[in-house]
Amino acid sequence: MSAAEKLAQRGVLPTLRFLTCGSVDDGKSTLIGRLLFEQKLIFDDQLAALERDSKKHGTVGDDIDFALLVDGLEAEREQGITIDVAYRYFSTDKRAFIVADTPGHEQYTRNMATGASNADLAIILVDARKGLLTQTFRHATIVSLIGIRHVVLAVNKIDLVDYDETVFDKIVADFADFAESLGFRSITPIPMSARHGDNISNPSARTPWFKGQHLLAHLEAIDVEEDRAGRPFRMAVQWVNRPHLDFRGFAGTISSGSIKPGDEIVVAASGRKSRVTRIVTAGGDLDRAQAGDAVTLTLADEVDIARGDLLAAPQDRPQVADQFAAHLIWMADEKMLPGRSYLMKIGARLVPASITELKHRVDVNTLDKHAAKTLALNEVGFCNLNAGAPIAFDPYAENHDTGAFILIDRFTNSTAAAGMISFGLRRATNVHLQELAVDKAQRARLKHQKPAVLWFTGLSGAGKSTVANIVEARLNARGAHTILLDGDNVRHGLNRDLGFTDADRVENIRRVGEVAKLMTEAGLIALCSFISPFRAERRMVRELLGEGEFIEVFVDTPLEDCIARDPKGLYKRALAGEIKNFTGVDQAYERPEAAEIVLARNGESAEKSADEVIAQLIERGIIEH
Repeated sequence: MSAAEKLAQRGVLPTLRFLTCGSVDDGKSTLIGRLLFEQKLIFDDQLAALERDSKKHGTVGDDIDFALLVDGLEAEREQGITIDVAYRYFSTDKRAFIVADTPGHEQYTRNMATGASNADLAIILVDARKGLLTQTFRHATIVSLIGIRHVVLAVNKIDLVDYDETVFDKIVADFADFAESLGFRSITPIPMSARHGDNISNPSARTPWFKGQHLLAHLEAIDVEEDRAGRPFRMAVQWVNRPHLDFRGFAGTISSGSIKPGDEIVVAASGRKSRVTRIVTAGGDLDRAQAGDAVTLTLADEVDIARGDLLAAPQDRPQVADQFAAHLIWMADEKMLPGRSYLMKIGARLVPASITELKHRVDVNTLDKHAAKTLALNEVGFCNLNAGAPIAFDPYAENHDTGAFILIDRFTNSTAAAGMISFGLRRATNVHLQELAVDKAQRARLKHQKPAVLWFTGLSGAGKSTVANIVEARLNARGAHTILLDGDNVRHGLNRDLGFTDADRVENIRRVGEVAKLMTEAGLIALCSFISPFRAERRMVRELLGEGEFIEVFVDTPLEDCIARDPKGLYKRALAGEIKNFTGVDQAYERPEAAEIVLARNGESAEKSADEVIAQLIERGIIEH
């Protein structure tokens, strides 16, 4: 018995979540508007308003422009395109529907991916006159990656090609060839005219050659339900419920499987086990809960569980790793840069993460895999990622809830990418931290100092290396144990393979940050002199270190002074176009927003700047007075 049939037995209409997608002007919004109109879900006043709006914004002459029913934004109406995702609810005697009308414009592909994330079926529209376009391929690829396995290929505007069967057959054949490797369980082609209602809610007499179901009949009948209740138990803890001293429960929505009092559960990351004593809901305790239920579980033991932890069945635990391979749909205007630190949100957990390697980029037109170093807006790639802490997950193909994540830009808090985990990297599960007999604090005590990283940043020619050299000499005279990592010197050794593109600059700082961290483990004071133009990478290094160990030193020499000094003649060459990606000329420098130490602000000498740094180190207890 299907999940839909089980719901029907309980007197509940099964719900189908679907989206419309495709290229611009393929008729997505018009289709939804027509569906609502034919189901008599538009009130008289709405219809009157729609007729008025059609005269003002419509694109179909004197007819009603049904697209305006879901294109609610003024910008959408003026431009005749969908920008944001619009959700509509309607029902028939057989089924309830939640439909997401998603934008077709390439600029808003990220919004389309958002709409697809909760859908069970996709209606991919194609303009019969134009055939398959780049956005058709891109949306089909995204739909596949997100895990939608049922697709309706809606060949719209069939009226504009005189209901020609050969046109329809060619589009269907072309799409079948393209989608062969996408893993769809069903592809249902339907010729239709959203404007005139052909094959929408009723069979069209103008397509006698089409023997399949009309769209609504297909949507009512298709079984897209997956038996999530039959899968292993998974529940991400969204909230630790502690209303009083005598109650401690763990609230969340069960993503798969089922649970009952007495069942054993395990915290996936820590491996700690306990048994469920109660399943608490607002309506009272339950004897059993299953996928989709929002519940609070109480346990027999006092187990350390926090928000973001994943509860699972002990006999079928999820994977736990801090490195994994995943498909990414890039959604940021700025290009993806391997090595840059982002925030990764998976379930209710938020951890720092970086993309360590871009394995390949997927060509959405051909599905071919191409070598690439970065991803641009709306591009799809397969990457290796490194998380700041071990996370529990299932491969996305096995569980969408525990295998999906997003990457968040640290500074703008905007979504940078949507990700689907394919598998954990083996090296993440078979390499463990070795307990050491001597720790960082013990090494530092022998040196009578606290470990720290002095990160000198500023424009080329600002005087970073000069000040850092003087500071190290004075620390050396005091008997302090130091190491100086200079940008130019490091590029002759550790980072000799890197250039000066954005991606290479990010990797340059990532490597140096890891080396600096090792220096602090040795109890040293590491002085790092690097332009490090991006705030994100300086922040990444800061987060690698302990509290108070990262001291950002901003040598704030104005650009015009740096150009005037030009000790290495680099600005002259850069301004002449001989050096590309030169910071301050054709490469932006992001000034620190809250550096611990700011030097050269008033044009003081390098010696005076060094004195200020030493004074700060004494004040912070890094070195003894």
